[in-house]
Amino acid sequence: MNYIKHLNGVYIQFSKDNRLNPTHISLYLALFQFWNYNRFPNEFYINREEIMKFSKIGSNTTYHRCIKELSHWKYILYSPSHNPYKGSKVKLFNFSTSDKQALYLDSTINGQALVSNINMNKHNINNNKPLSIKEIFNFFKKKNWPENESEKFFNYYESIGWKKGNNPIENWQAAAESWMLKTTDFKISKKSRKKSKTNENDLLLDHFQDNLHVNQNKNYDEPL
Repeated sequence: MNYIKHLNGVYIQFSKDNRLNPTHISLYLALFQFWNYNRFPNEFYINREEIMKFSKIGSNTTYHRCIKELSHWKYILYSPSHNPYKGSKVKLFNFSTSDKQALYLDSTINGQALVSNINMNKHNINNNKPLSIKEIFNFFKKKNWPENESEKFFNYYESIGWKKGNNPIENWQAAAESWMLKTTDFKISKKSRKKSKTNENDLLLDHFQDNLHVNQNKNYDEPL
């Protein structure tokens, strides 16, 4: 059970469901806290007074209405107990691993089953990712760009999952154009630095060298 993924999943459902009010959400979070406290069992027993205290619900009527509605809307499974010495039984569904529950909720909220957003995002990522390095090589060859740059481009973006920041690359061909523009700018900048060098012992900045390296030994015991 992944605590964060579950909460992210259930919050997504909360945002879609216009039937919910703050009291429903407060009650659900109180139930989730007890579920977490009991180490996420399949089912667990609750005490009404404790749940009302945690959820800040002051009315018995409001409590019973909200917990029955959460059960009816398939956020939880509630089995009330009429035994004063035995609490009611509750089951919380796991929103962190299954899209089936989310799809079911979408169908009850909107009247029709929707395609999972998670699957859609995966589909989009696969469409915008090159099939192989050969496809990239052919693209670079068509543009008359160096072959070794196609390998650098592929290796770099393959290592970071074909993303820019936290977002998937929408157009890898455009990313390749940007890659080559930056490569050209770097070469021009490097040439200009060489021309403006006034001392042959000056060190040029380079992306691939250790720019903190010094060319003389220093005695760090001497005071500044």
